[in-house]
Amino acid sequence: MIDNKIIYLDHAATTALDSRVLSEMLPFFGEKFGNPSSVYTFASGNREAVNNSRRIIAETLGAKPSEIYFTAGGSESDNWAIKGAAFANRDKGKHIITTKIEHHAVLHTTEYLSEQGFDITYLDVDENGIISLYDLKQAIRPDTILISVMFANNEIGSIQPINEIGEIAKEHNILFHTDAVQAYAQLPIDVNDLNIDMLSASGHKFNGPKGTGFLYIKNGTKIDNFIHGGQQERGKRAGTENVPGIVGIGKAAFLAHESMSGRIQNETELRDYIIDNILLKIPYARLNGHRTKRLPNNVNFSFQFIEGESLLILLDMAGICASSGSACTSGSTDPSHVLTALGLPNEVARGSLRLTLGAENTKEEIDFVINQIIKNVEQLRNSSPQYEDYNRRSI
Repeated sequence: MIDNKIIYLDHAATTALDSRVLSEMLPFFGEKFGNPSSVYTFASGNREAVNNSRRIIAETLGAKPSEIYFTAGGSESDNWAIKGAAFANRDKGKHIITTKIEHHAVLHTTEYLSEQGFDITYLDVDENGIISLYDLKQAIRPDTILISVMFANNEIGSIQPINEIGEIAKEHNILFHTDAVQAYAQLPIDVNDLNIDMLSASGHKFNGPKGTGFLYIKNGTKIDNFIHGGQQERGKRAGTENVPGIVGIGKAAFLAHESMSGRIQNETELRDYIIDNILLKIPYARLNGHRTKRLPNNVNFSFQFIEGESLLILLDMAGICASSGSACTSGSTDPSHVLTALGLPNEVARGSLRLTLGAENTKEEIDFVINQIIKNVEQLRNSSPQYEDYNRRSI
């Protein structure tokens, strides 16, 4: 711990609410409490605030404001995109293609659809967590109605060939959805250039408020309504709008894209510094995910002969917040489905550590973290019978 300061390296799990975002939101919790659907003047300001956030987010994607729908987060957006597209297009077919390393918001949704009679193909990934475009093409059938492939993986940071996937989907007249919860505001995205029909994002991943998100739906996309009721969100998602949250996610999106170029450069430098040092200084360490085709802020290692949870406890004692994978699977004793999909044995997958950077992280902090990882991995290995046995057999 540096000067009793917590070092936060779990930005893929959540981020701190930017103080500028909070300031923008506060009036809508109090004096600006009007319902944006009401017709009187007092409410019209709130309606304009919602529309302003819609415009901001649309501009960050090269989209139209009418294509942005506000939700309660990434999981809802994924559910809506996949279920909505599946049920709306089942007259054409019931085949959906996704991957084995999707977030559980996608995997559990496709499992549900499988129970409803849909046929799901789960594409394998290579040792870096990237799908084969050949396999994707081979999986397409006359009854394929949807391809859902995440933009970048939440655990290992690998970036999929989204441009090529979009082209393939467009060529075959198949809807293309991407879970961009980790990629949005971390990478430049133009939905038109990439032929994306639907895109999911979550506000708390880029210093916005929790409980907010959006789903981009390209105009003309055939998709069922998600919540039936009133005419909010152009009749597709009923319910009185979360005005403070929508104002917050709009402000956060604006700030994140305003600072994106500098953050990408800074986070990439720190990311590569961590990777180079850990691989050089710790034997039997493996980088998970592609070396360069990965999110600027993501590092994921597997260390043989240790348990990742034990390493997390020791790092926590040193004031370092990290994770072994997705926060949504915290508490599970099973190895990560992402790491096993890469071909890692269970005992190696269980020794994983994910560090995800944010704009506030410094080189001084990273040096401290690297030294703590080196020290704690050595400590855990020295008490490991497997490591002792391996060294004995190697002599």
